[in-house]
Amino acid sequence: MSELAAEAEKLDAADELAGVRAQFVLDTGSDHAADAVGVYLDGNSLGALPAGVPGRVEDVVRRQWGELRIRSWDESGWWTAPERIGDRIAPLVGAAAGQIVVGDSTSVNVFKALVGAVRLAGEGRDEIVVDATTFPTDGYIAESAARMTGCTLRPVTPAEVPGALGDRTAAVLLNHVDYRTGRLHDLPALTAAVHAAGAVVVWDLCHSAGALPVGLDEHGVDLAVGCTYKYLNGGPGSPAYLYVRRSLQDRFDSPLPGWNSHAEPFGMRPAYEPAAGAVRGRVGTPDILSMLALEAALEVWDGDGVSIGAVRAKSLALSDFFLRCVDSYVPAGRVESVTPAAHAERGSRSRCAVRTPET
Repeated sequence: MSELAAEAEKLDAADELAGVRAQFVLDTGSDHAADAVGVYLDGNSLGALPAGVPGRVEDVVRRQWGELRIRSWDESGWWTAPERIGDRIAPLVGAAAGQIVVGDSTSVNVFKALVGAVRLAGEGRDEIVVDATTFPTDGYIAESAARMTGCTLRPVTPAEVPGALGDRTAAVLLNHVDYRTGRLHDLPALTAAVHAAGAVVVWDLCHSAGALPVGLDEHGVDLAVGCTYKYLNGGPGSPAYLYVRRSLQDRFDSPLPGWNSHAEPFGMRPAYEPAAGAVRGRVGTPDILSMLALEAALEVWDGDGVSIGAVRAKSLALSDFFLRCVDSYVPAGRVESVTPAAHAERGSRSRCAVRTPET
């Protein structure tokens, strides 16, 4: 057995999160060995299925929908699910209860948050700064939001943000983790810089929530959005979420006012009056099937020792060990890590670029 293999066995034996594996549906690996263990490395794209989800979904379909039918809006808690599940996500992103609402896609929530941020910034500010390296959809939505609000769009890299801010800056849209390289951007420092310029910041947490500490409340983040099908294991197409800092909720003006965010939703009034609190981030009827599957998936965080801190520590240890293995087994110059080596700059995964050998 190689030295690295022996070290891997020791690390596995001492892993405080090893027991959590049993809470997920995972394959057994190759067909060549019945006791082989499969290794799933695509949680950054789609989280594995928590074992408790299928039974919960069956109950939602057969009993709550099939037997209780419309009574489930009250008796099964369907109506309050967006806020209830938001409160389950809140500790995972460092937020107090009452500030997160679950529903719609990440794209829709980015749109709501960014236009809402421009409106919060007020008159005299007509520029939106966006992460030039962002996931394409965020850039598309930022461009549309700029047209809609009469703002100029200014794409810059996260490192350039402090120098790009000024009296005209209304809102800044940033990614916590770069989806291509796994680089972790400095949320506290960048948030502080945006606030010093008098602007409003919107953070996209798709590649950080459930994988590493975020600290939304601690660092005074204004607005944030994120998906739930990656590190939160909500399932394909599971609903996203919107965070609105409590002190901004009474002024948050969503560009998508729907009957679900009305102060009196069943009044069916022609004039819109926004509800109080995070509820005003809702739009239409909640997608109950996928939302309640997400609620069941979040139960994996209820176990003793399953904390964001523990997950982050293991993530960094795995990445460190992986990079050591690359250095040991791959010929020098053939592979280069595009993910930062420093823990403070690294998200929850490592990516390597393969170099073509010179001829």
